[in-house]
Amino acid sequence: MLNILAAQLAPTTPPAPTVTGGTLFTSGGFNYRVFTANGTLGVTGGTLTCDILTIAGGGGGAAQYYSGGGGAGGVPTIATQSLASANYTITIGAGGAAVSSSTATNNGSDSQMGSTTAATGGGGGGRYSMTTDAKNGGSGGGSGGDGGGVGAYGTAGTGSQGSNGGRGHSGSGGTGSGGGGGGYSGAGVDGSGTNGGNGGTGLTTYSSWASATSTGVGGNYAGGGGGGVLNATTAGTASAGGGAGGKAANGTNGTANTGGGGGGGGDAGTTGGAGGSGIVIVRYAA
Repeated sequence: MLNILAAQLAPTTPPAPTVTGGTLFTSGGFNYRVFTANGTLGVTGGTLTCDILTIAGGGGGAAQYYSGGGGAGGVPTIATQSLASANYTITIGAGGAAVSSSTATNNGSDSQMGSTTAATGGGGGGRYSMTTDAKNGGSGGGSGGDGGGVGAYGTAGTGSQGSNGGRGHSGSGGTGSGGGGGGYSGAGVDGSGTNGGNGGTGLTTYSSWASATSTGVGGNYAGGGGGGVLNATTAGTASAGGGAGGKAANGTNGTANTGGGGGGGGDAGTTGGAGGSGIVIVRYAA
């Protein structure tokens, strides 16, 4: 009788909720629900304790001559969440669209899950000879060279959920280099008399998530785009899904679903690269 009574009084573990939506991966004792497009996370039959990675779309790189790279999509800091039974709307931010000629660049779009903090889209890169043209965003866009004289710099964009962009540079003899777009973990590199600025370092904290879900680039997300160059030695390189800057070539696009910034174009008539779209990943115990 005592054993029966003890069993009745013993605490019971609430049943695990049922979770639906996205693409399911299981690794290392965790389930990962990956959203690469708009969708719905469904939770029924209990409260879900989970961690959420939300990355916005990266900013587009600017076009032609010596333009700045786009900043990475923002990554808000969200601690462990408790989600009650409900349907949660997932919005995946698009990358900033590619531009041609002297068109102003596009910021990336925000990503969000339910009512949690939105991830802010990355800032677009700045055009050459436009001193304050680089845009603010999750990470800031790199500026183009000023064009006003040797050693003249543009003003780079500021990051709110990442890092600042790098400054572009105007050299002698028509040489110019765009600054790199900011990445989540590091600012975009300034352009110099010989090289375009490299994109800022991306987010490395979630490398195990990237491995488990086959997402990201080299285990990282949210890297900045490289700056384009004119009559300079080397275009800016990309980081963690960002696009490379161009040397007598278009800037390349950021990688989809990484939040990488687009690369800046280099030389007349070139285009800037589009930013990479964002991603949302929800992780919980398997």
